[in-house]
Amino acid sequence: MPTTVRIMPNPPANRLVVALAYDGLCTFEFGVAVEVFGLERPEMGPGWYRFAVAALEPSPLRAAGGVRVMADGGAALLAAAGTILVPGWRGAAEPVPPAIAAALRAAHDRGARVLSLCSGVFVLAAAGLLEGRRATTHWRYLDALRAAHPGITLVPDVLYVDEGSVLTAAGSAAGIDLCLHLVRRDFGPAAANSVARRLVVPPHREGGQAQFIPRPVPVEREGVRLGPLLDRMRARLDAPQPLEALAREAGMSLRTFIRRFRETTGMPPGEWLLRQRLDRARELLEQGQGALEDVAASVGFGSAAVLRLHFRRRFGTSPGAYRARFAG
Repeated sequence: MPTTVRIMPNPPANRLVVALAYDGLCTFEFGVAVEVFGLERPEMGPGWYRFAVAALEPSPLRAAGGVRVMADGGAALLAAAGTILVPGWRGAAEPVPPAIAAALRAAHDRGARVLSLCSGVFVLAAAGLLEGRRATTHWRYLDALRAAHPGITLVPDVLYVDEGSVLTAAGSAAGIDLCLHLVRRDFGPAAANSVARRLVVPPHREGGQAQFIPRPVPVEREGVRLGPLLDRMRARLDAPQPLEALAREAGMSLRTFIRRFRETTGMPPGEWLLRQRLDRARELLEQGQGALEDVAASVGFGSAAVLRLHFRRRFGTSPGAYRARFAG
């Protein structure tokens, strides 16, 4: 699914990120919020996020796994936040207290950004923040969300959806992707890459990537063939890689190769290769290496014009503007 990735950094004037806590809190999603926004990061300088936990229910609150949570504050914190993050809600069929819905609406109306992770989307929906907007959630909650809120335009098979001031993530791990996306949007790729390294996760997975693929772990024989082939394909991005040659290298018929490749990576070979080339081009631009023609040639696009075309389609900006903003 085509997506436009917001990559131009625009640090928010209000750096306060507030995570909503509630009885029955989803521990993993809450931990994602703390890990990305709540840890001290002196290497980021004084302009990094500030973090707090707010609750509109009396503390201590129970979280999954027997954890107890004491919130830093209540409605006043939500009213002061520049960004509010809602972890997975306690259940698709569990009603959202009117006080929570009203607080989120008021915060959004005055300019706060609101994020949901996994089933936290039900809280945003109850607050009316998703009517007429695109949104996603974990695949197992899609039918329930569609039935309860038909006015939402559901995007079913993606990791996250960015609607500007309202952002939604799919399953639990996709919450990491959305939070890193927001860091990248606010502070640029170097900051997002730094946080990702500390988390030991990929620094950037596109929001439009599928939530899951039919066979995420290939059988041993296919893994032996395709795993090393993927590494070799990445190592020679500057060279033509026709499908027939790749199939022969994998020891498969062309039809079998295309089918196995899609099952393993979630996309056809051409699309996978295009994404690898664009990601490598972005890295080279961030490093400020070489003229644009050289960057295009080194990743297999042949000319700067072709690089510009694909780069703008994926990232919503030109390679020159991207390098001017991020080089060094």
